[in-house]
Amino acid sequence: MENKGVERRECQRFKIEGATVSYKKPKLLSTPKNYTEENCPVTEISRGGIRFLTEKPLKINQKVMLTVHLPGNRDPLDLQGRVIWKSVSPNQSYKYQLGIQFEPYGAKKNQNSPLILEKIKELEKKYQSQKSSG
Repeated sequence: MENKGVERRECQRFKIEGATVSYKKPKLLSTPKNYTEENCPVTEISRGGIRFLTEKPLKINQKVMLTVHLPGNRDPLDLQGRVIWKSVSPNQSYKYQLGIQFEPYGAKKNQNSPLILEKIKELEKKYQSQKSSG
């Protein structure tokens, strides 16, 4: 039975000014820095996914490896995800925007590290409190 009227998203989305993402399609013999596109502006992030602007659209359901670069932080967040939607960008600087759902967090192969989830929770707390106080 479908729950109508209940927000489908469980994760709070937030914006980090100056955050960018580099991404690539996973390949059998790819090098860590062999990105499809680099320094794409992040428009929103949450525990469950990320939305960013890009010049190169990807196919729906395409797996991607992401490196999220945070301003003032030397340690980027490395995540795996899947394209769940794409659209033409309303922003004139970039042609498209992509919505990526992160793979589950856990210790198994093809899961994101639980340590990354903890870092995202810390960022969520920091940027949600800035939003409410500003």
